Amino acid sequence: MAFKPLHDRVLVRRVESDEKTAGGLIIPDSAKEKPAEGIVVACGDGARKDSGELIEMAVSEGDKILFGKWSGTEVTVDGEELLIMKESDILGIIEASAAAKAA
Repeated sequence: MAFKPLHDRVLVRRVESDEKTAGGLIIPDSAKEKPAEGIVVACGDGARKDSGELIEMAVSEGDKILFGKWSGTEVTVDGEELLIMKESDILGIIEASAAAKAA
């Protein structure tokens, strides 16, 4: 089943966090917080102004994003748990560093 969000909504796949701390301690599943990073799976066309003019989305499919801890609604699409949220719930796009791009 294909899913396309409407208007200014975005479908997001959470990016799982590391299972170890920087000191090497293993974090049990019960102590982990849900990650606030994700990859955009699908985007709507964008919001509309009162005049009917389309406001383009600032994010696109494949962008790695940071969103608020309580943002979005959990949905299941093709057996995979994803989040659907408004574009305004997205705090920013995580860009690869210049060193990573050069490699």
